[in-house]
Amino acid sequence: MKTNGKVVPLRRTANKTGLNELDMARLARLIAAYAPHDGVFDLRIPGLHVSRFSRVNTECVHALHLPSLCIITEGAKSVIVGQEVYHYDASRMLVFSVALPVAAQVTQASFSEPYLALRLDFDPHKIAELVLKVFPHGLPPVSERSAVYVAPLDVSIVDAAARLMDCLAQPGDAELVAPLVVDEILIRLLRSRIGPRFAQMGLAESSVQRVAKAISWLRANFSQPMKVEELAELVNMSVSSFHEHFKSVTSMSPLHYQKVLRLQEARRLMLSTMMDANTACQRVGYLSASQFSREYSRFFGSAPTRDIARLRQDTLGVTA
Repeated sequence: MKTNGKVVPLRRTANKTGLNELDMARLARLIAAYAPHDGVFDLRIPGLHVSRFSRVNTECVHALHLPSLCIITEGAKSVIVGQEVYHYDASRMLVFSVALPVAAQVTQASFSEPYLALRLDFDPHKIAELVLKVFPHGLPPVSERSAVYVAPLDVSIVDAAARLMDCLAQPGDAELVAPLVVDEILIRLLRSRIGPRFAQMGLAESSVQRVAKAISWLRANFSQPMKVEELAELVNMSVSSFHEHFKSVTSMSPLHYQKVLRLQEARRLMLSTMMDANTACQRVGYLSASQFSREYSRFFGSAPTRDIARLRQDTLGVTA
C-alpha cells in the first residue's frame, strides 16, 4: 500500500481475542480450498479433517467424537455432552480428551459466509511422550477432570494449523514435515492454560486415562452386558471412585454412555444399511424391542421407523 509515495506494509490487525485477522483468513482460505462444498473431508495427513456447512442445523447431529482439537475459522457451533453444553466460534478452540458421544449443532453459517472448521485427532501415546519434555519436573496439580475444554484460541496454534495445511501442497511434506507440525501443536496445547488438564490424557495412571481405558472397552463391547464392578476392576478403581470419575470426565454414567453408543449405532445401521428396527435393536444388544423403541424415541425425539424415514427424506431433499 502506498501513502505519499512511501510503501507502507499492511498491518496485521488483532481482534479482541488477540488473534491476527490475516492469520485466521489464511487458515480459512486453506480450509475452504480442501472443503469445496458442504460436508466433512478427511485429508491426507492422518487425523486431519476439515468441514464446511452453508446453513445452520435445525436439529442436533449425533456422533462419537474422538479425542481432538477443533478450530472454527468462520461460523459457530454448540456441542452437548451429557447435560453440559459447550459453545465455540472463531475466538475459541474446543478440545476433547476422550471419545465422547455428542450432539452438535452448527449455529452460525450462511452460503456467503459458511461454517469452516478444522479437526485434528490426537494420539495419546505421542502426548505422553511430549508431556515428559514439557513438564520434566512433573505436572502441577489438577482439580478439574472434565474431558471437554473450551479455551481462547491462541495465534500460535492458528499459525501452526495453517502450516500443517500447507504441508498438503508440497510433495513429501505431508509425510516428513506434518508430523513435526503436529508435535508443535501438541506442545503449544500442553504449554497453554489448559495444558496440565490436557496432559492427563497421556498419563497412564491419571483418572482421565483410566476413564479412557474404560471407554475403549465400552466402544469395543457396547452390545455386550456391562457390569460396572467389572469395568472398575479393569481400570483398578473402586466402584464408587470409578463411577465418580467417569461421570466427572464424561458428564454421564457408564450405563448411560453405553446406552448412547447403542442408540447411535442402531441409528447408523438403520440409516446406512437399510436394517429394520428389530434387527438393529438386537444387533446393538437390546433384549426388549419395546425398551429400545422407548429409549430411542426419548433420545432422538421420535420412534425409530419414523425417525429414519425423516432422515432419508431430508437427505433426498439436500441432494436433489
